[in-house]
Amino acid sequence: PGTNPEELIGAAHAGCFTMALSLQLELAGLKAESLETKSTVTLDKDGEGFTITACQLDLKAKIPGADKAAFDKAAQAAKEGCPV
Repeated sequence: PGTNPEELIGAAHAGCFTMALSLQLELAGLKAESLETKSTVTLDKDGEGFTITACQLDLKAKIPGADKAAFDKAAQAAKEGCPV
């Protein structure tokens, strides 16, 4: 029972990216109706312990007026600007 550190890292990554994307969309003159980011953390055995080898983010978004190019530009800027 409870939360493990890997879940907290995944949640921090998803939250950071979502907030950064919201800012980038705002800077582009777009407003999201909804942004929902799910994080899947992958652990691999590493000697006696484990190592996080991947953190996959899956985003479900509703952004009226956004085209693919504008969204892709905002998402890339959010990815680059998120410190997690």
